Amino acid sequence: MNLRRIPSWKTAAAAAALLSAAALGAPAADSPAAHRAHAELARVRAQIAAIAKRRDADLQRRDALGAALRRADLAIAAKRRTLESLRTAAAAARKRLDALRAEQARDLAALKQERRALAGQIVAAYMIGRREQIELLLNQSAVGEVGRMLAYYGYFGRARAAQIAAIRGRMQSLAAVARATGQQAMHLHDLQDDAVKALAALGAARAQRAAALQAAAARVQSAEQRLADLRRQQHSVESLIDQLARVIPSFPTRPAKNFVAMRGRLPWPVAGRVVDRFGDVRMDAAQGRLRWHGLLIRTAPGARVRAPYFGRVVYADWLQGLGLLLILSHGDGYLSLYAHAEVLYKSVGDWVAPGDVIAAMSSAPGPSPPELYFEIRHGRTPLDPQAWLAGRR
Repeated sequence: MNLRRIPSWKTAAAAAALLSAAALGAPAADSPAAHRAHAELARVRAQIAAIAKRRDADLQRRDALGAALRRADLAIAAKRRTLESLRTAAAAARKRLDALRAEQARDLAALKQERRALAGQIVAAYMIGRREQIELLLNQSAVGEVGRMLAYYGYFGRARAAQIAAIRGRMQSLAAVARATGQQAMHLHDLQDDAVKALAALGAARAQRAAALQAAAARVQSAEQRLADLRRQQHSVESLIDQLARVIPSFPTRPAKNFVAMRGRLPWPVAGRVVDRFGDVRMDAAQGRLRWHGLLIRTAPGARVRAPYFGRVVYADWLQGLGLLLILSHGDGYLSLYAHAEVLYKSVGDWVAPGDVIAAMSSAPGPSPPELYFEIRHGRTPLDPQAWLAGRR
């Protein structure tokens, strides 16, 4: 079976961002104990990155078609992450644009209200009288009302001035919001253009992968060859687990409770239907029989894969036969494996909690829905995942 992208060994090496001392229960971020813990974690990450690098080098040396498939898978993962990033940025830009337009509408409504208030001030002044203040002062026959009328004029004059200032301020605010709205609209348009280009690039990478798959399939001419290929793939997984077993003990994993206590209670990593179960015959040929060591779950295009339990990523890279492979350590030697995704969202050293999105399936249209391959192991020993998952599918 084939799987898809996750960060290459270079990404795995770059992912050596050190965990905080708090997450490790260290006393202080700059204490000697914390520095030692961080140095040890960096060393383990480097060892895991070296394991991935050696496997990549071996693949390049012995299997040109497999190497081409790996490059195609990693290209798809990178382009899909770019596309998703652009879509997220576009959604944020669209939200900001909507907020600016709402602010613009509020400012316009406030401006209309302030203009109405100014009109009311002008009408009130007209109703008081059209005589100028100097005329009141010179009119000796109206001495009694001079003080009162001058007070009215002063009050309405100040009110009109304040209203005019408010209108000026509101118009300046409207102009600023209008400029920001225009800039945001242009930014959104640029993001949408980039997303269209990224989608086209993703389609081209998927076409390259399909060609690589077709070439690899053409190489296998018989059931015996297919069985030999599957056995090599299975051995590759076993070898990887062996190598990881030597470094995982130095990679702290502290789940909230013992993983064994979750037997029969774990949520499914993805919604879907099981098409191949643990122990089912995967390949039957004259040379022998090969059985499934996990579950093959048919799911919806673009489905998110979620961690069923607390754990830590100990492997996130491409592996022949599985494509992009993510392995979680749950402590006490228990591992869960996730393969055949199109993109991985976690890197070596990342901590995960139940429900965290760790990968996503292919969103490409086509006659065959994507299928997640899921295993649970105790060391090298594969366990029936359905005995650990809640319910049955």
